[in-house]
Amino acid sequence: MAEEQSHELSLKAKIAKIIFGANTFAGRLFDIVLLWAILISVLEVMLESVNEFRDNYGQVLTYVEWFFTIIFTIEYLVRIWVSKHPLKYIFSFYGLVDLFSILPTYLGLFVSGSSYLRTIRIFRLLRVFRILKLVRYLSEADNLLRALKASSAKITVFLMGVLVVAIIVGTLMYIIEDAGSGFTSIPRSIYWAIVTVTTVGFGDITPQTVLGQTLASFLMIVGYGIIAVPTGIVSSEFTSLRREEVEKLDQKIKCQICRSEVEHGDNYCKTCGNKIAT
Repeated sequence: MAEEQSHELSLKAKIAKIIFGANTFAGRLFDIVLLWAILISVLEVMLESVNEFRDNYGQVLTYVEWFFTIIFTIEYLVRIWVSKHPLKYIFSFYGLVDLFSILPTYLGLFVSGSSYLRTIRIFRLLRVFRILKLVRYLSEADNLLRALKASSAKITVFLMGVLVVAIIVGTLMYIIEDAGSGFTSIPRSIYWAIVTVTTVGFGDITPQTVLGQTLASFLMIVGYGIIAVPTGIVSSEFTSLRREEVEKLDQKIKCQICRSEVEHGDNYCKTCGNKIAT
Protein backbone atom coordinates (compact mmCIF):
# COMPACT_ATOMS: atom_id res chain seq x y z
CA MET A 1 0.00 0.00 0.00
CA ALA A 2 2.81 2.37 0.93
CA GLU A 3 4.62 1.52 -2.30
CA GLU A 4 1.49 2.30 -4.33
CA GLN A 5 1.11 5.67 -2.60
CA SER A 6 4.78 6.42 -3.18
CA HIS A 7 4.45 5.48 -6.84
CA GLU A 8 1.37 7.70 -7.21
CA LEU A 9 3.16 10.64 -5.61
CA SER A 10 6.14 10.09 -7.86
CA LEU A 11 3.89 9.94 -10.93
CA LYS A 12 2.06 13.12 -9.91
CA ALA A 13 5.37 14.90 -9.37
CA LYS A 14 6.61 13.88 -12.82
CA ILE A 15 3.40 14.96 -14.52
CA ALA A 16 3.34 18.25 -12.57
CA LYS A 17 6.91 18.95 -13.67
CA ILE A 18 5.87 18.44 -17.29
CA ILE A 19 2.68 20.49 -17.39
CA PHE A 20 3.66 23.26 -14.95
CA GLY A 21 7.33 23.58 -15.80
CA ALA A 22 9.20 24.45 -18.95
CA ASN A 23 12.72 23.67 -17.79
CA THR A 24 12.72 20.15 -19.19
CA PHE A 25 12.47 18.90 -22.76
CA ALA A 26 9.19 17.13 -22.00
CA GLY A 27 7.72 20.22 -20.31
CA ARG A 28 8.76 22.48 -23.15
CA LEU A 29 7.39 20.05 -25.74
CA PHE A 30 4.10 19.76 -23.84
CA ASP A 31 3.63 23.54 -23.76
CA ILE A 32 4.51 23.98 -27.42
CA VAL A 33 2.02 21.27 -28.44
CA LEU A 34 -0.56 22.89 -26.16
CA LEU A 35 -0.06 26.29 -27.75
CA TRP A 36 -0.48 24.86 -31.23
CA ALA A 37 -3.66 23.13 -30.09
CA ILE A 38 -4.98 26.44 -28.73
CA LEU A 39 -4.19 28.24 -31.99
CA ILE A 40 -5.87 25.56 -34.11
CA SER A 41 -8.96 25.50 -31.87
CA VAL A 42 -9.29 29.30 -32.02
CA LEU A 43 -8.90 29.14 -35.81
CA GLU A 44 -11.69 26.57 -35.89
CA VAL A 45 -14.00 28.93 -34.00
CA MET A 46 -13.21 31.72 -36.45
CA LEU A 47 -13.85 29.53 -39.47
CA GLU A 48 -17.13 28.35 -37.98
CA SER A 49 -18.36 31.96 -37.93
CA VAL A 50 -17.93 32.15 -41.74
CA ASN A 51 -21.15 31.03 -43.44
CA GLU A 52 -19.38 29.31 -46.34
CA PHE A 53 -17.19 27.19 -44.08
CA ARG A 54 -20.03 26.46 -41.68
CA ASP A 55 -22.34 25.31 -44.50
CA ASN A 56 -19.74 23.12 -46.23
CA TYR A 57 -17.68 21.84 -43.30
CA GLY A 58 -19.97 22.34 -40.31
CA GLN A 59 -19.86 18.71 -39.23
CA VAL A 60 -16.08 18.52 -39.47
CA LEU A 61 -15.66 21.75 -37.52
CA THR A 62 -17.96 20.38 -34.81
CA TYR A 63 -15.85 17.22 -34.49
CA VAL A 64 -12.67 19.28 -34.34
CA GLU A 65 -14.12 21.55 -31.65
CA TRP A 66 -15.25 18.68 -29.45
CA PHE A 67 -11.89 16.95 -29.91
CA PHE A 68 -10.01 19.97 -28.58
CA THR A 69 -12.57 20.64 -25.86
CA ILE A 70 -12.19 17.10 -24.53
CA ILE A 71 -8.39 17.41 -24.70
CA PHE A 72 -8.45 20.72 -22.81
CA THR A 73 -10.92 19.31 -20.28
CA ILE A 74 -8.66 16.35 -19.56
CA GLU A 75 -5.67 18.69 -19.30
CA TYR A 76 -7.57 20.95 -16.86
CA LEU A 77 -8.57 18.01 -14.65
CA VAL A 78 -5.02 16.65 -14.69
CA ARG A 79 -3.68 20.05 -13.64
CA ILE A 80 -6.04 19.99 -10.66
CA TRP A 81 -5.01 16.42 -9.80
CA VAL A 82 -1.26 17.06 -9.79
CA SER A 83 -1.43 20.49 -8.12
CA LYS A 84 -0.13 20.63 -4.56
CA HIS A 85 -2.82 23.22 -3.84
CA PRO A 86 -5.75 22.48 -6.22
CA LEU A 87 -7.93 25.36 -5.02
CA LYS A 88 -5.05 27.79 -5.45
CA TYR A 89 -4.68 26.69 -9.06
CA ILE A 90 -8.44 26.72 -9.75
CA PHE A 91 -8.82 30.34 -8.60
CA SER A 92 -5.53 31.53 -10.07
CA PHE A 93 -5.47 33.62 -13.25
CA TYR A 94 -4.37 30.72 -15.46
CA GLY A 95 -6.74 28.34 -13.70
CA LEU A 96 -9.74 30.57 -14.43
CA VAL A 97 -8.62 31.07 -18.04
CA ASP A 98 -8.28 27.29 -18.45
CA LEU A 99 -11.77 26.80 -17.03
CA PHE A 100 -13.46 29.53 -19.08
CA SER A 101 -11.80 28.23 -22.24
CA ILE A 102 -13.74 24.96 -22.06
CA LEU A 103 -17.06 26.07 -20.55
CA PRO A 104 -18.49 27.80 -23.68
CA THR A 105 -18.53 24.55 -25.67
CA TYR A 106 -20.60 22.82 -22.98
CA LEU A 107 -22.82 25.88 -22.56
CA GLY A 108 -23.40 25.80 -26.32
CA LEU A 109 -25.44 22.64 -25.79
CA PHE A 110 -27.98 24.65 -23.78
CA VAL A 111 -27.52 28.32 -24.77
CA SER A 112 -27.49 29.21 -28.46
CA GLY A 113 -24.59 31.39 -29.57
CA SER A 114 -22.54 31.01 -26.39
CA SER A 115 -20.18 28.60 -28.13
CA TYR A 116 -18.51 31.53 -29.91
CA LEU A 117 -17.14 32.58 -26.54
CA ARG A 118 -14.62 29.78 -27.08
CA THR A 119 -12.26 32.38 -28.52
CA ILE A 120 -11.50 33.31 -24.90
CA ARG A 121 -9.05 30.41 -24.92
CA ILE A 122 -6.70 32.65 -26.89
CA PHE A 123 -5.71 34.03 -23.46
CA ARG A 124 -4.08 30.69 -22.78
CA LEU A 125 -1.36 31.75 -25.20
CA LEU A 126 -0.03 33.93 -22.39
CA ARG A 127 1.85 30.82 -21.35
CA VAL A 128 4.24 31.59 -24.18
CA PHE A 129 5.98 34.03 -21.85
CA ARG A 130 6.98 31.11 -19.66
CA ILE A 131 7.95 28.85 -22.53
CA LEU A 132 10.12 31.29 -24.43
CA LYS A 133 11.77 32.64 -21.26
CA LEU A 134 10.51 36.16 -21.90
CA VAL A 135 10.50 37.04 -18.21
CA ARG A 136 13.36 39.48 -18.85
CA TYR A 137 10.90 41.61 -20.82
CA LEU A 138 8.61 41.94 -17.82
CA SER A 139 10.96 44.51 -16.29
CA GLU A 140 10.52 46.67 -19.40
CA ALA A 141 6.76 46.20 -19.16
CA ASP A 142 6.97 47.27 -15.51
CA ASN A 143 8.87 50.42 -16.54
CA LEU A 144 6.19 51.20 -19.11
CA LEU A 145 3.43 50.74 -16.52
CA ARG A 146 5.30 53.00 -14.11
CA ALA A 147 5.60 55.63 -16.84
CA LEU A 148 1.88 55.39 -17.59
CA LYS A 149 1.07 55.69 -13.89
CA ALA A 150 3.39 58.69 -13.47
CA SER A 151 1.84 60.45 -16.46
CA SER A 152 -1.77 59.50 -15.68
CA ALA A 153 -2.58 62.89 -14.10
CA LYS A 154 -1.22 64.83 -17.08
CA ILE A 155 -3.00 62.57 -19.56
CA THR A 156 -6.27 62.88 -17.60
CA VAL A 157 -6.09 66.69 -17.69
CA PHE A 158 -5.25 66.57 -21.39
CA LEU A 159 -8.17 64.27 -22.20
CA MET A 160 -10.52 66.48 -20.21
CA GLY A 161 -9.32 69.42 -22.30
CA VAL A 162 -9.96 67.47 -25.50
CA LEU A 163 -13.44 66.58 -24.26
CA VAL A 164 -14.17 70.25 -23.55
CA VAL A 165 -13.03 71.18 -27.05
CA ALA A 166 -15.23 68.44 -28.54
CA ILE A 167 -18.25 69.68 -26.57
CA ILE A 168 -17.72 73.29 -27.61
CA VAL A 169 -17.10 72.49 -31.28
CA GLY A 170 -19.97 70.01 -31.35
CA THR A 171 -22.34 72.60 -29.92
CA LEU A 172 -21.18 75.18 -32.48
CA MET A 173 -21.70 72.69 -35.33
CA TYR A 174 -25.23 72.00 -34.07
CA ILE A 175 -25.91 75.74 -34.28
CA ILE A 176 -24.22 76.20 -37.67
CA GLU A 177 -25.52 73.11 -39.49
CA ASP A 178 -29.09 71.92 -39.83
CA ALA A 179 -30.64 68.52 -39.22
CA GLY A 180 -30.42 67.67 -42.91
CA SER A 181 -26.62 67.48 -42.60
CA GLY A 182 -26.94 64.91 -39.82
CA PHE A 183 -26.40 67.27 -36.88
CA THR A 184 -29.76 66.46 -35.32
CA SER A 185 -28.76 67.03 -31.71
CA ILE A 186 -25.89 68.30 -29.58
CA PRO A 187 -24.83 64.79 -28.44
CA ARG A 188 -24.72 63.64 -32.07
CA SER A 189 -22.72 66.75 -32.99
CA ILE A 190 -20.30 66.03 -30.13
CA TYR A 191 -19.94 62.49 -31.49
CA TRP A 192 -18.95 63.99 -34.85
CA ALA A 193 -16.42 66.27 -33.14
CA ILE A 194 -14.80 63.35 -31.30
CA VAL A 195 -14.62 61.29 -34.50
CA THR A 196 -13.07 64.24 -36.33
CA VAL A 197 -10.55 65.27 -33.67
CA THR A 198 -9.28 61.70 -33.39
CA THR A 199 -8.86 61.65 -37.21
CA VAL A 200 -11.06 58.54 -37.45
CA GLY A 201 -13.43 60.18 -39.92
CA PHE A 202 -16.31 57.72 -40.40
CA GLY A 203 -17.99 60.13 -42.82
CA ASP A 204 -21.51 59.33 -41.61
CA ILE A 205 -21.98 63.02 -40.72
CA THR A 206 -20.44 65.81 -42.79
CA PRO A 207 -20.88 69.60 -42.62
CA GLN A 208 -22.41 71.23 -45.69
CA THR A 209 -22.02 74.95 -45.03
CA VAL A 210 -18.82 76.94 -45.64
CA LEU A 211 -18.60 77.96 -41.98
CA GLY A 212 -19.14 74.39 -40.85
CA GLN A 213 -16.47 73.06 -43.20
CA THR A 214 -14.05 75.76 -42.00
CA LEU A 215 -14.63 74.76 -38.39
CA ALA A 216 -14.22 71.09 -39.33
CA SER A 217 -10.92 71.86 -41.08
CA PHE A 218 -9.66 73.62 -37.96
CA LEU A 219 -10.64 70.63 -35.83
CA MET A 220 -8.87 68.22 -38.18
CA ILE A 221 -5.61 70.18 -37.97
CA VAL A 222 -5.90 70.32 -34.18
CA GLY A 223 -6.49 66.56 -34.19
CA TYR A 224 -3.06 65.82 -35.66
CA GLY A 225 -1.41 67.72 -32.82
CA ILE A 226 -3.63 66.13 -30.20
CA ILE A 227 -2.63 62.59 -31.20
CA ALA A 228 1.05 63.28 -30.48
CA VAL A 229 0.58 64.83 -27.02
CA PRO A 230 -0.18 61.66 -24.94
CA THR A 231 2.69 59.85 -26.65
CA GLY A 232 5.05 62.71 -25.78
CA ILE A 233 3.90 62.75 -22.14
CA VAL A 234 4.43 59.00 -21.68
CA SER A 235 7.75 59.09 -23.55
CA SER A 236 8.99 61.89 -21.32
CA GLU A 237 8.11 59.98 -18.15
CA PHE A 238 9.63 56.79 -19.57
CA THR A 239 12.87 58.64 -20.36
CA SER A 240 12.96 60.07 -16.83
CA LEU A 241 12.56 56.61 -15.31
CA ARG A 242 15.32 55.22 -17.52
CA ARG A 243 17.60 58.11 -16.51
CA GLU A 244 16.95 57.38 -12.83
CA GLU A 245 17.84 53.72 -13.36
CA VAL A 246 21.10 54.66 -15.09
CA GLU A 247 21.98 57.07 -12.28
CA LYS A 248 21.40 54.33 -9.70
CA LEU A 249 23.65 51.96 -11.64
CA ASP A 250 26.35 54.60 -11.85
CA GLN A 251 26.33 55.18 -8.10
CA LYS A 252 29.33 53.61 -6.39
CA ILE A 253 28.96 51.22 -3.49
CA LYS A 254 31.13 51.43 -0.37
CA CYS A 255 32.83 48.45 1.25
CA GLN A 256 31.39 47.61 4.68
CA ILE A 257 34.88 47.03 6.13
CA CYS A 258 37.26 49.68 4.76
CA ARG A 259 34.61 52.02 3.31
CA SER A 260 36.41 52.15 -0.02
CA GLU A 261 34.36 52.83 -3.11
CA VAL A 262 33.52 49.74 -5.14
CA GLU A 263 32.55 49.79 -8.80
CA HIS A 264 29.09 48.47 -9.64
CA GLY A 265 29.26 44.80 -10.54
CA ASP A 266 32.35 43.99 -8.44
CA ASN A 267 31.89 41.11 -6.02
CA TYR A 268 34.93 41.88 -3.87
CA CYS A 269 36.56 45.07 -2.56
CA LYS A 270 39.77 45.83 -4.42
CA THR A 271 41.30 47.36 -1.26
CA CYS A 272 40.67 44.77 1.45
CA GLY A 273 39.19 41.85 -0.50
CA ASN A 274 35.95 41.83 1.50
CA LYS A 275 32.97 40.20 -0.23
CA ILE A 276 30.47 42.88 -1.22
CA ALA A 277 26.94 42.29 0.02
CA THR A 278 24.40 42.45 -2.80
